[in-house]
Amino acid sequence: MGLLKRRSVIAIIGVTALVEQLGAVQPAWAQSGAQAVAFIKSASDQLVAIVNSSDPPEQKRRQLQLVVDSTVDLDDLGRFCLGRFWRIATAEQQAQYMDLFKDLLVIKIASHLGEYRGVRVTMGLARASADTEIVVTMVDRPSTPPYQVDWVVGTSGGRPKIVDLLSGGTSLRLTQSADFTAYLARHQYNVQALLTAMHRQVAQNP
Repeated sequence: MGLLKRRSVIAIIGVTALVEQLGAVQPAWAQSGAQAVAFIKSASDQLVAIVNSSDPPEQKRRQLQLVVDSTVDLDDLGRFCLGRFWRIATAEQQAQYMDLFKDLLVIKIASHLGEYRGVRVTMGLARASADTEIVVTMVDRPSTPPYQVDWVVGTSGGRPKIVDLLSGGTSLRLTQSADFTAYLARHQYNVQALLTAMHRQVAQNP
């Protein structure tokens, strides 16, 4: 089982689904969260173009890397997922971890993009929460029952960034953090052991 599990990357994969319904955003949300909506639409347009292109897989992955870098708060997400172990890691380990985390995220997203062809997303209510905008959607894809997805878009840094996804009432970044913590608990809380495992996964997907 990979360290970066499938449920923890749906937040980014699902951006590809938003293209179909963003034109039907309700006026109240268009007024209160216009920046977040424009941001999500731009990101989804780019991702859908990558998914539907005839480019070879490696080129698609490079394109995907650029989109993820510009739409996801990778530094915040990576630090959050490592939790308290971020503080005990050395500066060199922190740098290695962030590089590996970003690589694994893109690898996992790229491996699942094809599953989201034909998906439809229905926009629901939206609300502001502290320094984030939370957008409620219903996701419907072929052969899968519809399910609710809440997109959490951070706005504190001046530019919107995806910071989390709530699905079934569960925060996926909390889930990923718990997965890393469980792995470290099985390996004497050795950060280097986690880095070695992450490096091995990246090496398996050159």
